[in-house]
Parts: sequence; C-alpha cells; structure tokens
Amino acid sequence: MTDVDAPAPTRLVLVRHGESQVTVRRVVGGLRTCTGLSELGVQQAELLAARLAATGELAVEALYSSSYPRAVETAERLAPVFGTAVRVEAGFGEHDPGPECDGLSFSDFVERHGMPDWEGDPHGVTFPGGETLAAFHHRVGVTLRELLDRHRAETVMVVCHGGVIDFMMRFALRTPPTGVFELHTTNASLTELVEVTPGRWRLVRYNDSSHLAGLGA
Repeated sequence: MTDVDAPAPTRLVLVRHGESQVTVRRVVGGLRTCTGLSELGVQQAELLAARLAATGELAVEALYSSSYPRAVETAERLAPVFGTAVRVEAGFGEHDPGPECDGLSFSDFVERHGMPDWEGDPHGVTFPGGETLAAFHHRVGVTLRELLDRHRAETVMVVCHGGVIDFMMRFALRTPPTGVFELHTTNASLTELVEVTPGRWRLVRYNDSSHLAGLGA
C-alpha cells in the first residue's frame, strides 16, 4: 500500500478543562460536588477558544466533553470555533471519589484516609467507596475505544481531566498504568495524538498552553 492509498489517521485532541472552583477551594471535586470553572478557568477557556479561532490550526469534526460542569463549561466556549455541538460523554469523567469522599476538603481527606498512593497497586482502594484506579482506567479505555471506532479517520476533540489525559497518554505510549514518570497537565492545554495505524500512536504535542502566556495562575 502506498502513502496515497493509506487510510487517513484518526486525530485525538485532548483539552484539560480550565481551572475549577473545587481546585480553588481545595476540595475533592467529583461529579456530585463540581461547581464549574473559576473566574481564572473561564479566562483560560476563552483564551484557548480565541487562539483556535485565530489560527485555524484544528479542523475538529466532533467535540466531546465529560459530564463534569468544569469540562462542559470549557467545551461550550470552544464549540462556536468549530460550529459543532458539545456531545457529553460521562465515560470521560475524572476518577470518581465516591459519595463518601466527594466534597471533602483535601486536608480532611488526608486526615481520615492518608495521602493517596497514586503509584501503588491500581486495584487497591484509593477513595473508600469510590473507583479504584484500575476501574477508572477500564472505564476511560472502553469509552475511548468506542469513540475511536465511531470516528475513524476524523479529528475529535475531548475536553476532560488531568487523570483522563494521564491514562490516555500511558495507553497510547504503552507505558505502565501507574508510576515510573509523572505528567502534570496544565488547565486549558492541548495534547494531540494521532493513531497512524490501529493501535500505533504518534504524540504530536503535549501540554501546549502557549495561549496562556502572561495570564498568571
């Protein structure tokens, strides 16, 4: 097969939501207690939208968001750039802390349950009553597979969360599911991956947040 005959690749653009109110308040912010973007988070999302509108660097055919308000509010500011509606997909939600931990201040959580071991056994309990890391990864992985099957050879943007992007990077690059290295994905940043052939990915960019230069955080 020549390059001319090769099928078009599937392009996956990941956006971490803007800064959230739960981050400002320093609480465990699951879906039950998420109250959307902070004032800074709104600015971050609007700057990303302005950049994408000015540069035309992405032609997105489908725009998805997790069901968390902070992700939906970010995606809604990007939708007019592409002239498309936001499709809400709960499977791209952040690691679910469960009803017992959702809304606790981080200091209260640590006092009750200790510091989470993000690099330990993914099947171990991180949030009592919530998802294990393994369950979280499985949920996101199944959702991602369904998305890729639905949008083969298209460019798809997913507005989601730091933990989701961490998993997708590890999945695409075939690295261990936990540990070995750290990723710190900036709010309202762009990460872009291309599936050049089924199961074989190319990292185009990670954590591109040049549109936030000078904003302060």
